[in-house]
Amino acid sequence: MTQTGILIDNQWRGSQSGRMIDVLAPATGQVFTRIAAGVDVDVDAAVAAARRAVETGAWGRMNAAERGRLLSRMAIVVADNAEELAQLEALDTGKPIKQARNDIVAAARYFEFYGGGADKVHGHTVPFLNGHFATTERVAHGVTAHIIPWNYPAQMFPRSVGPALAMGNAVVMKPAEDACQTPLRMAELMVENGFPEGAINMVTGYGHEAGAALSSHPDIDFISFIGSNQTGVQIQTAAARNHIGCTLELGGKSAQIVFADADLDAALPSLVNAIVQHAGQTCSAGSRLLVERSAYERIVERVAERFSTVRVGTPEMDLDLGPVVNSKQRDRVIGFCDRAAADGLPLIAEGRMAADLPEGGFFVQPKLYGPVPRTNSLAHDEVFGPVMAVLPFEDEADAIALANGTAYGLVAGIWTRDGSRAVRVGRKMQVGQVFVNCYGAGGGIELPFGGMKKSGHGREKGFEALYEFSAVRTMVIKHD
Repeated sequence: MTQTGILIDNQWRGSQSGRMIDVLAPATGQVFTRIAAGVDVDVDAAVAAARRAVETGAWGRMNAAERGRLLSRMAIVVADNAEELAQLEALDTGKPIKQARNDIVAAARYFEFYGGGADKVHGHTVPFLNGHFATTERVAHGVTAHIIPWNYPAQMFPRSVGPALAMGNAVVMKPAEDACQTPLRMAELMVENGFPEGAINMVTGYGHEAGAALSSHPDIDFISFIGSNQTGVQIQTAAARNHIGCTLELGGKSAQIVFADADLDAALPSLVNAIVQHAGQTCSAGSRLLVERSAYERIVERVAERFSTVRVGTPEMDLDLGPVVNSKQRDRVIGFCDRAAADGLPLIAEGRMAADLPEGGFFVQPKLYGPVPRTNSLAHDEVFGPVMAVLPFEDEADAIALANGTAYGLVAGIWTRDGSRAVRVGRKMQVGQVFVNCYGAGGGIELPFGGMKKSGHGREKGFEALYEFSAVRTMVIKHD
């Protein structure tokens, strides 16, 4: 098992609170390890270590190429420890082992990508007054705070800290208490493989204690947060009080628009997988299926047929999806289904539960409802579970209005053989990412990712993340 303490200045320690948090395996509901319950004094120590690292420590003296080499080395280290990390991720999150293995492949790629990008962020010269030379450079913020969720901890860790470290920031992370074993293990591997004191610091604990202390800390220079819309408001408020920037990725209610001319054979795997992957606990889950009315019956029949083959099991069964993360999340998903039944929404299809599932596991049955009225909560509220709402649309204009008709704006999928239509509709989507005749694109490490509206602001992934974790500094030199 990985470290259960707090990492500060490359040393693991317990919390000053002396308390521990039980960590449950979603597949069994049983405690399998414990983590430290970090509090404000632990956060103070971590932030102070990060500040020393950037201002007087070895980390702050490293150039971009040296930082890149350390990150690139971690790509190899993660790959070398892939099976251990995958097993840990599956146990901690409940996802099928094949999905966990894919997550570790993506994690290694994040380290590789940002290792390669560390020395590729260049400044500019600016035409200015005669007798003056003007130039810009991108510089690290300093100390950055990172708060990540429990659904994809193995991916979220390098996705968040990778670009921050590449730009020369020192980081303090508060991982989710429900699932954080792979981030702790990766941090341990980073220390073992040359990252200097204070570059990477970890404080486990509850959101209302460690998370609140970190996001409101007066010596933090930038915040990266991935999580719920409600907590995002608190994070942005805390950032505003300290006059610092933040990136927020706050979930979505993403639509997949299926026109009558779509290639259904190609679309069906993505249409269903986009909602059942990791039991629907994905910010970009394709939870709304918008179907052109002229082909509604034909398309929905095919989707229902495939949806009915979806199987729920434990990580080692390696089926289509596992349990949700905890009892609170299970009750939330079941609550949405109970309200759908009370509202009289037609249940089109449901997935199958494997035999002999552990009695204490947090399993929920995947469900497909439709047609769902546009005013129903299932049509506009994020379930964060394996529940899909099917909504018919009349024509292209109606599809655009329906797709944009929620408070969220993270991802959209468009399925059509008409290239002109795909461009027209795609350019009208009020979202951060649009996929045409595909969805998700294999993790998209290179693709800028983020939302519009209540899905948040700022961009992760790709080269854009390097810009988020840096600021422009202008220098003007008078030479005449």
